[in-house]
Amino acid sequence: MKSFRRHSATVNAGSMADIAFLLLIFFLLTTTISADKGILRQLPSDCPNIKDCKDNINERNILRISLNGKQEIFIEDQVVQLKDVKTIVKAFVDNNGGADCDYCAGEKRSISSDHPKKAVISLSHDALTKYQLFISVQDEITKAYYDLRAQYIKHKFNKTPSEITDEEFKAVKKAYPFIVSEVMVKRN
Repeated sequence: MKSFRRHSATVNAGSMADIAFLLLIFFLLTTTISADKGILRQLPSDCPNIKDCKDNINERNILRISLNGKQEIFIEDQVVQLKDVKTIVKAFVDNNGGADCDYCAGEKRSISSDHPKKAVISLSHDALTKYQLFISVQDEITKAYYDLRAQYIKHKFNKTPSEITDEEFKAVKKAYPFIVSEVMVKRN
């Protein structure tokens, strides 16, 4: 009598590598990778001369904008609406004759800086400030600078912002530098 020897069942794994490779290609081609979203801001570079970076700034050249946990916007300790931020920033930076402050209660402070090159926007926020409000205020500040630069381009070069050259854009940035200081206020 013959003895039957049972062979263990085997699976041919020769084509497994091909199948895995095809699946990998399929998933790479069909998967959408979402792009990171964020704020396009360039961090300040290192200060080459520390003495220049520690110069005192005249208080008149600082426009203080603060956001609190109740989602209120304060400019120079006065509550303002989001729609007014752009107008106030433009008037402050532009230095167009020292217009008086319409929103200041009783204290007629001039809202113009000494010169657009010296204007600093100080944006501070509370830890409880909502991200949406912070970004909205940043957008209004950016719009103000964009409008000022567009007016300068029209007046100086008689062009639109999309028509200027790189050299002209450097001159515009030098005339209206975007100087914003952002700080989070920590509560004890």
